Amino acid sequence: MNTDTYKFSEEKTLKDFTTKVVDEKAKKKLKKVRKEISELQDKMYAEGKYSVLICLQGMDTAGKDSLIREVFKDVNARGVVVHSFKVPTELELKHDFLWRHYIALPAKGKISVFNRTHYENVLVTRVHPEYVFSENIPIVKSLDDLNDEFYHSRMDRINQFEKHISDNGTIVLKFFLNLSKDEQKNRLLRRLNIPEKNWKFSAGDLKERKLWDKYQDCYEDLLNRTSTYYAPWYVVPADDKPTARLLVAKTLLEELKKYNFKEPRLSSKVINQIDEFKAQLNNE
Repeated sequence: MNTDTYKFSEEKTLKDFTTKVVDEKAKKKLKKVRKEISELQDKMYAEGKYSVLICLQGMDTAGKDSLIREVFKDVNARGVVVHSFKVPTELELKHDFLWRHYIALPAKGKISVFNRTHYENVLVTRVHPEYVFSENIPIVKSLDDLNDEFYHSRMDRINQFEKHISDNGTIVLKFFLNLSKDEQKNRLLRRLNIPEKNWKFSAGDLKERKLWDKYQDCYEDLLNRTSTYYAPWYVVPADDKPTARLLVAKTLLEELKKYNFKEPRLSSKVINQIDEFKAQLNNE
């Protein structure tokens, strides 16, 4: 399972990526991978030089929530923070579109997971451009101003944002959970058929489903324009949840291993006093 297979490049389109890969041993393999992630995060925390930003995007029912739960289950609670970005608040709308994401970035040593991300600002707002009016931007006077140039300019700002945080020690990995329309239908029906799952269903999911092709076009455009060497996109087949989780976890593990994190060494003065400290404790 070569994770580089799923890395997006300008030469590819979404049609080049499958939505379903099944590894029958995915659950068992994930247990081992997530323990290794936990160990590396401990070292990263102790070293205090790098942080990690995981960006998750996908259509409704793509499995973002359960992926976060399963992949990061073994990571120390102090080491991972999850942010789920909803409709911007009144305060957030008083700032530029990246502000609320910037203040949620991980501190050094920690992992932040963005469940939906700053890319909603060139995705949902592109499918529903009228949403941008709530940002009260001086240059936006009508829907005509919300053209390709507007959204491509935003993507340029996003690239600059990610380059800036990458240069300052944040490892950025972005995952698009590539779900098929048929599988989404099955998962929506499951929410309706199982009473315990009813609360997850929203009539708005069906309205957005009718815009499937528009969303796919917008995703392909942003993938082409924002997959960079410092913040790559991975198109993860999401029809089989256990395999999707394993692919994300393996990609993260392979990336973390590149940094050779090391715990800081004690000063020579403290090392020379270790026997003394042991004696103090043993003689209490």
